[in-house]
Amino acid sequence: MKKLNQQFKPVEIPLGVTAEQWYDWKWQMKNAFKTQADFETHFNLIDSEKKAFAHGTALFKTQTTPYYAHLMDRDNPDCPIRQMVMPREEELEEGAQQMLDPLGENKSQNRATDRLIHRYTDRALFLVTDLCGVYCRYCTRKHFTATDQVLATSEQLSQAVAYVKKNPQIKEIILSGGDPLTISNAKLAQVIEEFYKIESIELIRIGSRMPVVSPMRIDDELIQIFKSYKPIYMMTHFNHPREITQDSALALEKLVDNGIPVFNQLVLLNGINNHPDVIYALSRKLLSLRVKPYYMFQVDPSLGTDHLRTSIEDSLDIQKQLWGHTSGLAMPTYIVDIPSGGGKAALTPNFQISQEKNKRTFTGWDHVTADYISPMPHKIKKPDLVWIKE
Repeated sequence: MKKLNQQFKPVEIPLGVTAEQWYDWKWQMKNAFKTQADFETHFNLIDSEKKAFAHGTALFKTQTTPYYAHLMDRDNPDCPIRQMVMPREEELEEGAQQMLDPLGENKSQNRATDRLIHRYTDRALFLVTDLCGVYCRYCTRKHFTATDQVLATSEQLSQAVAYVKKNPQIKEIILSGGDPLTISNAKLAQVIEEFYKIESIELIRIGSRMPVVSPMRIDDELIQIFKSYKPIYMMTHFNHPREITQDSALALEKLVDNGIPVFNQLVLLNGINNHPDVIYALSRKLLSLRVKPYYMFQVDPSLGTDHLRTSIEDSLDIQKQLWGHTSGLAMPTYIVDIPSGGGKAALTPNFQISQEKNKRTFTGWDHVTADYISPMPHKIKKPDLVWIKE
């Protein structure tokens, strides 16, 4: 049997901190690094970082758990994890595209209630809290995250539940924020229970970066809550193989060992992970932990993110280099979220080189060229839907 402690790097507990403190997720949140002084205690800041801190929250709040901070390089600003956490002067630049609400979540046709976003027919997203363990510099929801809107009130939850009850086409609820795992187990269980009382709801997804930035959050009590309200799907957010430590690996193992499916959604970040070797290494590590690489997102054009955005052409090239050399299990679907609420658009390499009537000609990843000839339209028939109604 493979031992996780031989596969993944442990994170050493810093001097002056007890193991009891370190492995308490509430201690991690309470002792989060937030100010320039906090970070200067542990890092040698470069001028760009200092200038960004001087602008304070005019940019976007800065925060990280002590655990995640210990994955960052003290001296090298090119550290991929440091680039995701530390503010930079480049965030002040206008860039090619800047939007406070790039997904159009505040548009009236998408915002069903104060905390419920309904953009897709069979699923809706509930904003549990605006708090995160780490405020990622590329955050797409800067119109909400870290804006002191805290935990959803009972009234906001009731409004969302009432809307979902009136719209039975909604089959899934996605709990997001902020990060829903920053609230207590009791409050999280209450939110889950309220939605699962609705007859039409078939499953709940929880989007969280806490398994990455504070893996001790996946405690036994939380696992029991998830098992009590199954099916619960966990959507994690690892962007780089350096984020998978012994602690995060054990947290992921705890989830899947207890029957909670785990999927990963990464964001392609300029100078951080926009290389096929990085994506491949991350995907293989995740698969070894029974986590499915699910989505590979283009960075949304939110405020201050231009220096972190790579081009669609660059992202497609990364995907094409992985194609054929990478197991389908390890290949996340490349997604561009169309700005202003247009929804997700999946992009794939175009291997078709020509088309004539019902014949299409392709050249594959291995340079093999061949035709695919489809049946004529009059031979296509649709199945009888009676077979899905029993």
